[in-house]
Amino acid sequence: MSADESNETSLVSSSCHALTPKESEIGKKDPKRTPLSHLKKVHCPFKSPHHVTGKAKVSHEEEVAELERRKEQLDSEIAQLEAEGYKVEELEHHINMLHEYNDIKDIGQSLLGRIAALRGTTTRDLYTQFGLSLDD
Repeated sequence: MSADESNETSLVSSSCHALTPKESEIGKKDPKRTPLSHLKKVHCPFKSPHHVTGKAKVSHEEEVAELERRKEQLDSEIAQLEAEGYKVEELEHHINMLHEYNDIKDIGQSLLGRIAALRGTTTRDLYTQFGLSLDD
């Protein structure tokens, strides 16, 4: 190891050692690091959002019965919509058209942003210049 490498190694190790807390400092609390430590919630145990509380548990049979009722309700709503003349194929077509519209709108927004940057103005000003409504 050369002298330069030796000096570099000692600098790195000394700077790392300076950042390591001393044994006497480990148990001390740093008020700057935990400004809300006076609040009880900071020191309470972690509670998972998926933890089931003491609510009454539903049996599998009841859950299946509820799902079957929901399925029947949805089937009747579908039948009612079909009776009114709506078709699933039309819905899929409208969804595809909305996706295409959103893609075109995104491209237009991107172009307006680039034009605004080139002109040194805001896109809001471009909307008025091009006769567009801000709701478009």
